[in-house]
Amino acid sequence: MSLLFKEIDSQVSSIGQISLRRRRIPAFGDRDIYEVKLGDEFLMSSMFVEAEEALSTLGLAALDGDNLSVVVGGLGLGYTAVTALKDERIDELFVVDALDTVIGWHKDEKVPLGKILNADPRNTYVLGSFFDLAIDPSAGFDPGCPGKKFDAILLDIDHSPTEFLDVANASFYTTENLTLMAKQLRSKGVFAMWSQNLPEADFEALLGTAFESVESHVVSFFNPFQNNVSTNSVYVCIKA
Repeated sequence: MSLLFKEIDSQVSSIGQISLRRRRIPAFGDRDIYEVKLGDEFLMSSMFVEAEEALSTLGLAALDGDNLSVVVGGLGLGYTAVTALKDERIDELFVVDALDTVIGWHKDEKVPLGKILNADPRNTYVLGSFFDLAIDPSAGFDPGCPGKKFDAILLDIDHSPTEFLDVANASFYTTENLTLMAKQLRSKGVFAMWSQNLPEADFEALLGTAFESVESHVVSFFNPFQNNVSTNSVYVCIKA
């Protein structure tokens, strides 16, 4: 196998074959690029992490106070979680992922940020469906403390509010279920969500039925494959 490419792991998951790959592209510099694929679909790449990091920075910037308790929905390659932990106000972080394969990549340090997450005592991996836990406030995201409330919930799972990693996720995006999730936030708590698309007015209106305020941010970054600027979005909502 070429030193320019290696498949580190590939396993069957509940949503299909998921694989972790490492490659080098000499034209883009002497560095390893980590990729995750679901079947033939690219889910994420360490080439493009600006929006994942912005999800944490923008979401946490909307919070006041210290001793924060934060949930990250979707572990991925770990960039949202690691960026969140750079905020010294965070006391505890719960990173929820439905795939034990992805959590295993980090625990076994097959991805670079696994070492950082494993070394930080504030971090806890939670194996479970974010969407199931989100709409069950009596259970919630902390396995050791059912019904616990949080300062922020940062979500990066679906491609957008209308393009789902798993079609079963579609039922989450309703006033009823967003309101159930908001019950797990403290007063003035923040829900922030990533999307690969520009802000969608219909989704902003939907968020407005469950939260006091909604603000959308466009995150721009250079895409060397297309030799132009690409954009993602981060929605930031504040509970009444």
